Amino acid sequence: MQYKTPIRDMQFVLHELLDSNAHYKSIPEYAEVEQDIIDSYIEAAASFAENEIAPLNRSGDEEGCTFNNGVVTTPKGFKEAYKQYCELGFPALAAEEEFGGQGMPMSISNVVNEIIGTANWSFSMYPGLSHGAIATLEHHGTDEQKATYLKKMVSGEWSGTMCLTEAHAGSDLGIIRTKAEPKGDGTYAITGQKIFISAGEHDMTDNIIHIVLARLPGAPAGTKGISLFIVPKVNINADGSLGERNQVTCGSIEHKMGIKASATCVMNFDGATGYLIGPENRGLNCMFTFMNVARIGTAVQGLTASELAFQGSLEYAKDRLAMRSLSGVKAPDKVADPIIVHPAVRNMLLTQKAFAEGGRALVYYLSMFADTVAKGSGEDQVYADQMLSLLTPIAKAFLTETGYEAANHGVQVYGGHGFIREWGMEQNVRDTRIACLYEGTTEIQSLDLLGRKVLGSQGKMLANFTKVIHKFCKEYENDEAMSDFIRPLAELNTEWADVTARIGMQATQNPDSVGAAAVDYMYFSGYVTLAYLWARMVAVSNKAIASGTSEVDFYDAKVKTAQFYFTKLLPRTRTYIARIDTGAEPYMSMTVDQFAF
Repeated sequence: MQYKTPIRDMQFVLHELLDSNAHYKSIPEYAEVEQDIIDSYIEAAASFAENEIAPLNRSGDEEGCTFNNGVVTTPKGFKEAYKQYCELGFPALAAEEEFGGQGMPMSISNVVNEIIGTANWSFSMYPGLSHGAIATLEHHGTDEQKATYLKKMVSGEWSGTMCLTEAHAGSDLGIIRTKAEPKGDGTYAITGQKIFISAGEHDMTDNIIHIVLARLPGAPAGTKGISLFIVPKVNINADGSLGERNQVTCGSIEHKMGIKASATCVMNFDGATGYLIGPENRGLNCMFTFMNVARIGTAVQGLTASELAFQGSLEYAKDRLAMRSLSGVKAPDKVADPIIVHPAVRNMLLTQKAFAEGGRALVYYLSMFADTVAKGSGEDQVYADQMLSLLTPIAKAFLTETGYEAANHGVQVYGGHGFIREWGMEQNVRDTRIACLYEGTTEIQSLDLLGRKVLGSQGKMLANFTKVIHKFCKEYENDEAMSDFIRPLAELNTEWADVTARIGMQATQNPDSVGAAAVDYMYFSGYVTLAYLWARMVAVSNKAIASGTSEVDFYDAKVKTAQFYFTKLLPRTRTYIARIDTGAEPYMSMTVDQFAF
């Protein structure tokens, strides 16, 4: 299949649904960002993605990365494409102008990331981790550190990584063992091994700047004793030139299920020279800047999986002939009807479409809160931070899970052809499976949502959002054309608060109730969040149709996709409520030994 950027839908979400013009004017630093500027970035990214990196998607998967005595070589064409990516200015898009960046909003950067990622997710992993490393340095680095690293990272000459995971620790960062010994000259000797490091070693840049979690001598146990360090692959001389190789090497690369063109590395730090970033023992707090950027980026991957699956499935379903429609022949000039006429196939196509377009709305909505957190002020900034905190785990977990569902539908639409490599559907399944795992698994994100964000804020963060939904429902409660959307949305919005209270009551009797409910609660939250955004898309579309638009089919398709979402997908929430209300007992009643029987 050939990826085609959904430019019209991106413009619809940005300019019509979310009113990008008003949003950017509300933030003084972004006040000059106009619609034509946004559209020009979209068009440039679309041209690069469709013509340069989409053709490398399958070949990169088949070739993969190669490892030879610590040296990692990326697949053919990747190095040249990365050079062009940098020449187009994409690494610098959202970085500070002081360091050579373009100072554009994160919301625009994420649109570009979606385009690049859908065309070739493995390629997008190389600059993707750099974005988080740059943001971490911008927020927490000293002036000297910023001067040393940021210009080369912003230009793309150097790339960055996030080194958290250790073989014994996984998501439990409180038990990491990597050590940082003071050397007496303001630097530290970093010793330990990190695993699953995306782009930890490759041949596309002259230097790689590792952001590493480690423990200082005598540090408190657990997460309160973790510090953050900058560890360059190649040491940097006082004049900014590259010096000797640092004591950090790639021990191996993983042999993975998917994203095979992205080097996932085991990194060995053998007394490597590192530099403390942020306060001692507050590394995890600083690292959250990186992790939040990465989690939004992973939510984007869920969106890209749905979009790619939908595009491939639609193309195939319109051409593939099989059987006749039960309601009468639709293609009398052919030996059979195209499979798009069959309800079972349409169910899969519409599920993909609903998740892709709904996911796009959620990612862009989330990203605009990120803009306000980055450059806003006062109460607006505080409110945006709370909304971002609530919506990030929903977007990360829900969109990656629904993206994986959509990718599987892609294989199913193609039938046996989906199971073989030439069509790209099986690669999409393999590539997107990791999205449910890295940057915090679905289960970790669900616990973060329910435990830390909702119950941990005594419901305040949730109330911020349910009030938004309630206000929207009140605005359209007397609009007959909206009744099929407003009524169920309002009911579920009330249920969201009610089920949260019930979980809180369960937890007073059994603390395991929170863990037992968390994943179901995340799914419920995700479906309601997308329902709100789909209802908003209907309201915008109805107004456009009523105004006499020349794009009636486009807007009518929005309304019909929303109808499918509300009637066929949103009822899944009833199952999640039923599961939550059964509590933890069905999970916890069996002894460990009984699992063997």
